[in-house]
Amino acid sequence: MTQVLAAHAVPSWLEATARERVRALLDKRSFVEFIGPQQRETSPHLPLFELPCAFDDGIVIGRGLLAGRAVWLAAQESRFMGGTFGEVSGAKLVGLLRAARVSAQLGAPHPVLLALDSGGVRLQEANAGEIAVSETIRALLDARRAGVRVIGLVGGRSGAFGGAGITAACCTVLVISRHGRTGVSGPEVIETNRGVEEFDAKDRALVWRITGGRTRTLMGSAQRYVADTIDAFRNAAISLLDGPATFDMNGARAEQRRLAERLAAFGECRDAPDLWRKRGLPDPERVAEVGDAQFVASWLASEEIRNDAR
Repeated sequence: MTQVLAAHAVPSWLEATARERVRALLDKRSFVEFIGPQQRETSPHLPLFELPCAFDDGIVIGRGLLAGRAVWLAAQESRFMGGTFGEVSGAKLVGLLRAARVSAQLGAPHPVLLALDSGGVRLQEANAGEIAVSETIRALLDARRAGVRVIGLVGGRSGAFGGAGITAACCTVLVISRHGRTGVSGPEVIETNRGVEEFDAKDRALVWRITGGRTRTLMGSAQRYVADTIDAFRNAAISLLDGPATFDMNGARAEQRRLAERLAAFGECRDAPDLWRKRGLPDPERVAEVGDAQFVASWLASEEIRNDAR
């Protein structure tokens, strides 16, 4: 059941850096970083374009404890080239997911937390970035097949688009805030290829209505909606550590049926209020304006009505 979790701390997930999210998500002094900045594993491609490198290549990976439970964790840094997938950052993420799979096969299926904050592939690395995305998806699904729960967390500045959007869709469960956005193609890409009549990327209200966390929650793309605080994301992650981790053909067929039902129900919707109206939410033109608690209360009420009607 989708729900909003109250937070006890002020720090915003949206405003935090990747390292701030890692420190606040995990138990104090429990994080052990792999391939950290001191090892200086930087992109071999960016110097060719006379662009600066980051010593962690825009991603933090490692292991730690969450409420005393062992977890693997990766956090993308959108302040470095939009958190994009490059050869080094992709290899780090793939390595973490493979480590999680091997650990599960040895009897320790610790959950993986993916703090996604990326616009997709790093254009300067082209094919290397595309390969990194494909290997990430394969490694993620292999980990799930081995019994690893993969919990996606989306609420950052870049959202989760392109390869990150596909990665988010492959997670066992996805946590999102109203600031989180997901999609295969970003608004700018759609406008460039299909024209401003199809999608005006400069219309920020439209962008958030279509790709934002509330719409993704109503569509079933995200399973948990939270407030924009690090505590809220932490509480959600803790509550999701346990649960089914099976990944097989029966689950894939069930997901395909869900997507077919979603297309039949909402395929003609052109804007988010159309979707909210079909979901039976009151005053759909204002759903984007109300507070988190009021939004979720309306959503849960509409879910109860829909369930009673079935």
